[in-house]
Amino acid sequence: MAEVSKYLDPKVLNRITRLELKARQIVEGFVAGMHKSPYHGFSVEFAAHREYTAGDDIKHLDWKVFGRSDRLYIKEYELETNLRSHILVDCSESMDYRSAESSKFELACTIAASMAHLTLRQQDAVGLVTFDKEVKSIIPSHSGRGQMHSILGMLGLAGAKNKTDLSTVFHALAERFDKKGLVIVISDLFDDPDKLIKALQHFRHRRQDLIVFHVLDEYEVTFPFQRMTLFEGLEEYPKILVDPRALRQAYLEELEKFCSKIRRGCVQSQIDYVQVTSDKPLEVELTRYLASRLAMGKR
Repeated sequence: MAEVSKYLDPKVLNRITRLELKARQIVEGFVAGMHKSPYHGFSVEFAAHREYTAGDDIKHLDWKVFGRSDRLYIKEYELETNLRSHILVDCSESMDYRSAESSKFELACTIAASMAHLTLRQQDAVGLVTFDKEVKSIIPSHSGRGQMHSILGMLGLAGAKNKTDLSTVFHALAERFDKKGLVIVISDLFDDPDKLIKALQHFRHRRQDLIVFHVLDEYEVTFPFQRMTLFEGLEEYPKILVDPRALRQAYLEELEKFCSKIRRGCVQSQIDYVQVTSDKPLEVELTRYLASRLAMGKR
């Protein structure tokens, strides 16, 4: 298993935690009227069992389970939350690209862990989905103890491989998420833009709110190669030897068209679009986004 603690970057957490109250207000404004207020009428619902440990309140012991198994288990409950979030992390092979120390996938995992941490601190529920050409694993949305550990564990086990099929996966998940909430997509979005936008709109039609973190490597954005270079294809594309100087301008124009089309489609569909590149400090990018979301008073 990867060293998952690296996904909880103290620099990022220290910055975004300061926005906890602002982020809560943003969330409430973002989904106004869709969930009960976190300040009034809290109720609880059963979430899971865990083994009894010394010091636990015995009033939460499940005696029925004890009668069947002769073992002590505690019932865990979660508050009825203002928001249920689902974080979707792209684990396809293209996410494994890196020009420096960290890959796009590792950057995506750090974003996922940071957003999960912030959400849980606000006593909201969060879940995690990893996917490539299909859904690989799911942690249902909860706010109970142990949820952060489960999310970090799944991220640690995930690996970037296989082809991707964003539109098919998103259509399937849009049908699966039957409760209104927030969906956070973290991906390099390498798919047909038209199909991708339609799939994201499916979430909106299901009354989900969306944030899309478009993760790109610095070299993908700047294409700084100067000498004859052998580019190794990902997701079953072949290797190719080219003079990068001859195609740099055309490549950058195509990338800009690709990103602009997705950005425009998101804006038209009332989806938050946030481009994150590996050369920019993540704590700055996340803080800027959360602060701007508050300032704009969205939805």
